[in-house]
Amino acid sequence: NEKFAEFTAKKKFVEENFYPGIADEKMRPVFTEKINQIASDFKTVAESEKPTDKKYQEKIGIGLSRFSDIYLELDTEDRERVCSYIEELMDIVELESSNGQLNKFMY
Repeated sequence: NEKFAEFTAKKKFVEENFYPGIADEKMRPVFTEKINQIASDFKTVAESEKPTDKKYQEKIGIGLSRFSDIYLELDTEDRERVCSYIEELMDIVELESSNGQLNKFMY
């Protein structure tokens, strides 16, 4: 729970490491909300009676589909950042694989 709270609280799509920051600043709240929704979905699964890899993978698919309406506004770096945020969430719940969904989203 604490890890989800920390994840949701941190400022996203800011310049860090090799990521230059979001390409279009006015899209930051939109992207952030979509990422935080995935975190919320993961938390729901984690708190459920039987969290399974398949349930988390379904949430990844749903989460990525939320970007479909703005997919063309995501440059390559922003797409990579979306994937790395999802990977952070996967680490929190010790999910090994997105079942190819992150790769498909990227390319």
